Amino acid sequence: MPPRAPKSQSVHVLPADALRVTDGVAFGEPMTFADELVLDDVYELTAPTRPLVLALEPQADAGQFRVAPGGQTGMPGSDVFLDCCITLMAIDGKTYEALILVEVVSGGVEGVHLLPLANLAPNQPYRLVGVDRQIATIRFAEMASVSFTRGTRITMASGAQVAIEDVRVGDRVLTRDDGPQVVRWVGHTTLRAVGDFAPVVIAKGALHNANDLILSPDHRLFVYQRQDRLGAGRHEVLVKVRHLINGDTVYQQDGGFVDYFQLLFDQHQIIYAEGIAAESLLIDPRTRSALPDHLDESVRRGHGHRHHLDYEVRESLLSIGDAVALLRRASSN
Repeated sequence: MPPRAPKSQSVHVLPADALRVTDGVAFGEPMTFADELVLDDVYELTAPTRPLVLALEPQADAGQFRVAPGGQTGMPGSDVFLDCCITLMAIDGKTYEALILVEVVSGGVEGVHLLPLANLAPNQPYRLVGVDRQIATIRFAEMASVSFTRGTRITMASGAQVAIEDVRVGDRVLTRDDGPQVVRWVGHTTLRAVGDFAPVVIAKGALHNANDLILSPDHRLFVYQRQDRLGAGRHEVLVKVRHLINGDTVYQQDGGFVDYFQLLFDQHQIIYAEGIAAESLLIDPRTRSALPDHLDESVRRGHGHRHHLDYEVRESLLSIGDAVALLRRASSN
């Protein structure tokens, strides 16, 4: 069966006009796309601005999207292009990256969206010190790549529990659907644990996990409900961990740096981390740019559709009450 188009991905963006030049050549102008940016211009968020959800459906080419329904900004159906990655420097010398997304309708620019990769404070000057078109797709791929954090114990084919940083290419990992499978690639990135890169902690026991399980926000868990307490119409469900955050047993860990690791197999798999089922890296137009050039082309082409991908549930089903407690009960009783 040919691969199906991946589902939409939600990102948190600021309208580009929330960030304006307060000192420099383009004084008074809002943040814009690469061709019109001027290095050394100083930008500020002139007021606290709440990020808006932009729902994106990836297209065949890396860096190209279509606005999907269900977001808070953007015109559904319009084209969106990943224009560049900018680097801003604060007065203390710290640097902050952000992605520029350009929304296009009928060949004309409809809007410009700023996707910060770190938290920007209002009324603080940030000097534009870098504009990079090439790295933008890599940064976006890093966001879309589901990742485990250092120390996460993975169940191997032998039953051994091995820290993910000790898993090697060629090792065999236990999968839910296909038994032992060979690891084709282990990715590793160190990122600032802020914004959409801040990991989500699932406290020990919250979903029957043996220890704290710390994952990237868009990582999906596989849960088998003995009773369909979610009202999903099926017992097997995939849930994004960001939709389980309750501030208590599941929370986002913001600040500092995080070591993220990705496991890649010949096909998308459900594996076991800290004793519970979680997905491996899925290759699609969003994540392909994160893969190394030397990876076998048969793996790089992408993953075919797997039946478990149809089990992902809508966020609305997880927004009533404490979804974590509900799923824990559903998987026990």
